[in-house]
Amino acid sequence: MLKKLNLSSRITFILKCLLISYLLTTGLLLLLSLMLYRFGLSEKIVSICIIGIYIIVTFLAGFLAGKREGNRKFLWGLLMGGLYFTILIVVSLIINHGIKDISGNFFTVLMLCCGSGMLGGMIS
Repeated sequence: MLKKLNLSSRITFILKCLLISYLLTTGLLLLLSLMLYRFGLSEKIVSICIIGIYIIVTFLAGFLAGKREGNRKFLWGLLMGGLYFTILIVVSLIINHGIKDISGNFFTVLMLCCGSGMLGGMIS
């Protein structure tokens, strides 16, 4: 019974971290769109900012997961980065109606999300 409760609380915590991550992502993307509208940023700057948002948010999720778990922090950070990326890809597939429209940066974004999540977990 204790293990089930512990597993249940871990899953709840992971879902809360992911929810916070996506709410933060939404807020930062809205801020970026406001800056794009206001200042007319170039496409290159917007792409860099989006990658920065992915890194910041997954770092924070990994940091929170590592802080809570206490041991194997880097694995918890890696898990958070991987889950964030998985949800990102699933939503992208649903919106684009197929795999052909997914960016050629698939592997790069995967490594950025997992790596920054793991780094956040290690630093916590």
